Amino acid sequence: MNKVETSSSPLIGNSAIAKDKDVTLLTDLKALIKVGIVNSNLITTFTGFWLALYFTNTSFAANWGVFLLTMAGSALVIAGGCIMNNWYDVDIDPIMSRTKTRPTVTGSISLKNVLFLGISTTTLGLILLLFTTVEAALIGFFGWFTYVVLYTMWSKRKYTLNTAIGSFSGAVPPLIGWAAIDPGLHMVAFVLFLTMFIWQTPHFLALAMKKSKEYKAANIPMLPVVHGFEFTKRQIVVYIACLLPLPFLLASLGTTFMVIATLLNVGWLALGISGFFTKNDLKWANMIFIYSLNYLTILFLLMVVVTFEFPFS
Repeated sequence: MNKVETSSSPLIGNSAIAKDKDVTLLTDLKALIKVGIVNSNLITTFTGFWLALYFTNTSFAANWGVFLLTMAGSALVIAGGCIMNNWYDVDIDPIMSRTKTRPTVTGSISLKNVLFLGISTTTLGLILLLFTTVEAALIGFFGWFTYVVLYTMWSKRKYTLNTAIGSFSGAVPPLIGWAAIDPGLHMVAFVLFLTMFIWQTPHFLALAMKKSKEYKAANIPMLPVVHGFEFTKRQIVVYIACLLPLPFLLASLGTTFMVIATLLNVGWLALGISGFFTKNDLKWANMIFIYSLNYLTILFLLMVVVTFEFPFS
């Protein structure tokens, strides 16, 4: 009995170690590709794809292959950009609490492997998008180049406008989805782009307020670090106000959409204005940040819901 127990225990131990390694690797990969960013961008990619079907009177069932290529290609390109961001920011990530456990910082994945993974993932994603339309692939590359080169490598450490520059990359996923079906795009596609472009500034400025001490320690010139909270709050409110007319440019989606979208905008604006009277700036910034996440999810899923039956007809 003792011999049996003794001989089997190393196998059990090795199995547990292997399982732990698999879990650690999965956790590292999720951190590298920034799963939250990929998922949120795929929501907008899907909405762009769906609305392109709606406005071109095209069946969803007849475009399953294109749909899968679009979503997989977009996910890989976005993930590739995030991986490259981690690879480049390895020197400043140890300073910030939300980034100091990334595998590029801990060394659990070598920088050489991270670089290879970033380039290969991006390349594969662009190839998949090429199987939809050339325009979708070009838009995908534009978003990747803006995020990796113009934002991460150039403006992030130099200018307070880094947020606006990075917003271009975050605004292209719905265009990718649309272009995969309709390379000529449409005014609605550009309204989706504009919505995403404007949305990102209050979203990321709120985050920058929450993490202002860390950004300052890392010498990143985010707006709250350079110009203070009051100036940042004014900018947040201005950008939220710019969202107000956009639902009316999407009148073709119906009255229900316009009403709910407008209520979302008014609610966010009211919350933004309340920041001028708050005594707890960080609590307010956290509320703005949480609202922005819910705003994006509700708004883009609402676009799908109000047009739900059409692509199957």
